[in-house]
Amino acid sequence: MTLTQSPALTRIRDSWHRVAEHVLAAGQFAASGTIRLRQTAGGYATTAGVDGRQLAVVGLTLVMSDGDARRTAPLTTIGALAAFAGVRPGLSGSYSPTTAPDLEALLTGEEQAAETLAAWFSLGTTSLRRFADEAGHPQEPVLWPEHFDLGVTVSEVNYGFSPGDEQISEPYVYVMPHAGPPSSHPFWNAPFGAALTADRIRTTDDAVAFSTEGRALTERSRT
Repeated sequence: MTLTQSPALTRIRDSWHRVAEHVLAAGQFAASGTIRLRQTAGGYATTAGVDGRQLAVVGLTLVMSDGDARRTAPLTTIGALAAFAGVRPGLSGSYSPTTAPDLEALLTGEEQAAETLAAWFSLGTTSLRRFADEAGHPQEPVLWPEHFDLGVTVSEVNYGFSPGDEQISEPYVYVMPHAGPPSSHPFWNAPFGAALTADRIRTTDDAVAFSTEGRALTERSRT
């Protein structure tokens, strides 16, 4: 499967997004007050965990690790996964979830689409980590459950990888200055800043070059 918008990619993106908000982020926020998630091999995972347990979505499976113990459950419904993980389903107390908290709706997805999306997030982590290092602001990329995108922030500018959303259906990388596009330069091709779809981002070098150009243009506008 190529990394372009497709029904299969949309289905897995939406299912992963719902689990991210209503199981992983919900349980973690209740336990430790943070919604920050992270990319992991084959999918994504909690950062602080839930009462000593780490939760991860790998492909079409929820993995719960507690020390050396490891249990798995298939992605079926939010209600079933929350019960398996021992968390109260439905994110509350942080922000208003962007996905429906339907506990009984079936989560759908295909393994190949999950692998494709996991590879996109893996590329994102590698690229954003390198960009942040080269910019002199080393940090680990965060997978934010609200928009289900992977990002870093450098000097009041967000840089990230999105799996696609209502604004841009295809997976894309973005540069998003907090104050909006700083100039009329053609690089700034979106209302929020700049975006480049996945068909033009084949390697880490491609992604880092895009982010670096955005940073240079932003810095130039401040002088």
